[in-house]
Amino acid sequence: MPAQILSSNLDSWNDALQSLCGPYKTEPARNASLFIGEVRASEKAGLTLAHMKTNADSIHRDVRPGESVDDRYCFMVSQRRGRSTIRQGGVDIRLSPGDIILMDSVAPCEIKPEGLMEHASLCLPRAEIRSIVNIGTTLFGKVSMQCASGRILHSMFDELCSDVPIGESREAEDEAIIAAYTSLLGTSLRCGDDDHEVMENLSGAGLRKFAEKLINGSLDSPSLSPGTLAEELRISVRHLYRLFEEEGESVCRYIQRARLQRSAEDLSSSRFKHETITSIAYRWGFADSAHFSRSFKKEFCCSPREYRNTALGVQ
Repeated sequence: MPAQILSSNLDSWNDALQSLCGPYKTEPARNASLFIGEVRASEKAGLTLAHMKTNADSIHRDVRPGESVDDRYCFMVSQRRGRSTIRQGGVDIRLSPGDIILMDSVAPCEIKPEGLMEHASLCLPRAEIRSIVNIGTTLFGKVSMQCASGRILHSMFDELCSDVPIGESREAEDEAIIAAYTSLLGTSLRCGDDDHEVMENLSGAGLRKFAEKLINGSLDSPSLSPGTLAEELRISVRHLYRLFEEEGESVCRYIQRARLQRSAEDLSSSRFKHETITSIAYRWGFADSAHFSRSFKKEFCCSPREYRNTALGVQ
């Protein structure tokens, strides 16, 4: 299993991606010198997850006629941060934070990130998926949030992607977990990118929860705003404000508080101890360091530097 690869070098990124996910090729965005590529693998409950973060222009896999392909697996892909569009079998599916799709391992495909995005993908046995799922020749579809099986599947994938350890599992448990994923896929997949139907059937607390999920997956985007969020949810800005005002909080306040919390987590982590406070603020969507410092002090009753020093035990 490859270690984590943090690279601005396209060749090393391609090598790491291909060793973990198969024969994919990456096209960088217009300014190749600003390319970001991170890929790593992790294991939990006997399952291997591939984690990918990139701002590439596209990632694609082309299959030539007669080419031998590995048809043992399908990929279940979760959009963790940012947005992207995936095309397979002539169908486009646009992914927002929290969305999950099933991708066929044997068909050509293309992933188009919209700026910086993160994916987590899980390999599942293709033969078992094919015997359960009936969505056409290509095993490609989006997990619906309208049905109970889809919501359970989302929760299971979120648990798998979390940093919370779940302890060692026995072989029988591993097989049961894989069987649960495949069974839930059979009743939760739908073809295409028909999110209008999902939005129309969400209201009240359900729509508020969906809005929070979109926010938490987009905190590192400077363009995140009530306007862009309302457009994503296909509701008016006023409706969006009412969703949050019902619980005594504005949507702007929720976004800022979530960004401050993520910034505080990074400031208290030894992993980021060599990063500047400004770079951490920028990572979580703050465009002005002075505004960030004032907002942070108001939220945590101390400056970002004081918070970091206390958390890391710096005298």
